[in-house]
Amino acid sequence: MTVGIVAFPGTNCEHDVGYALESFGATTVPVWHRETSLDGLEAVVLPGGFAHGDYLRTGAIARFSPVMAAVEKLAAEGRPVLGICNGFQVLCEAGLLPGALIANRDLRFICRPVQLRVESTDSILTRAAAVGQVLTIPLNSYEGNYVPGPDAPNTILRYCEPDGSITGRANPNGSSGSVAGIANQTGTIAGLMPHPERAIEDFMASTDGRVLLESFVASVESVGVSRA
Repeated sequence: MTVGIVAFPGTNCEHDVGYALESFGATTVPVWHRETSLDGLEAVVLPGGFAHGDYLRTGAIARFSPVMAAVEKLAAEGRPVLGICNGFQVLCEAGLLPGALIANRDLRFICRPVQLRVESTDSILTRAAAVGQVLTIPLNSYEGNYVPGPDAPNTILRYCEPDGSITGRANPNGSSGSVAGIANQTGTIAGLMPHPERAIEDFMASTDGRVLLESFVASVESVGVSRA
């Protein structure tokens, strides 16, 4: 079970994601953005950071990196593709997920834990969770305000209060519908703004990221079994 972790110039969370996935049994390999093939990989993660410095628009330059054609091919084969924070932005810019991420409502960088409510378990990121489950995950972003496109998103995670209620106060960035994470209609491609890899061990103040990343690893395993 081998997962590729794509790095663009400016990516800074690839090692965190690799550590987390390997702690759950995956083998990870680094993939530079100039690579043109993902052959031999069963899944891919686009981690957080500031791809190409976000100089034009978050994810807008990364979307044209050579590796993205290979990511699209992997996605078309039904293999798991996950984007975290900046990776989520790249997937939206590439058209692999609907909508876009724009500047936070208050035009401020957000760096704090937030609560997320699981809306669906029909995705590679939430299959091991329970609908209605509330997770505490760190959020670190300036452009995390989700704006839907013409196609309604398949929402899998929403910002919420600790008791699970959806309120304007619990929405940290103005995201439409309090959306924190979405998937494609088949659930094989997923993206979220908060960082589950930063909530997997006791010293991190929350271990709620485990259920999301364990869901992803289980999804990769199931794809491998089905193709064996």
